[in-house]
Amino acid sequence: MWTPFGISPAYAQDAAGGAGIVMQILPLVLIFVVFYFLLIRPQQKKMKEHREMLTQLKRSDRVVTSGGIVATITKVKEGSDEIEAEIAPNVRVTLVRGTITSVLRPEAANDSGSAVKAG
Repeated sequence: MWTPFGISPAYAQDAAGGAGIVMQILPLVLIFVVFYFLLIRPQQKKMKEHREMLTQLKRSDRVVTSGGIVATITKVKEGSDEIEAEIAPNVRVTLVRGTITSVLRPEAANDSGSAVKAG
């Protein structure tokens, strides 16, 4: 096909198509970046903190398991994934470290002093 400028329509469309592909891919890249910073990165940080908490468990820590049981650690087996804990007086169970969701810290003594005393 003859054109006055000597450029066939196929070449003109190809030059514009290159920018069109970039404009189609750019939103996908932006969505991935947003997901990374809002979802993936915080979850990785939370998992790292949980692993560190599990490695720092020691005797007499009060813990909560994934089943909701509150227990006091009586024995930590180093090099093992098992922990012995007391869930009631003279009732000891063996727990797997991965089932512990949190460690309960005792509240500070000065927190109770801020309460209003009745009397």
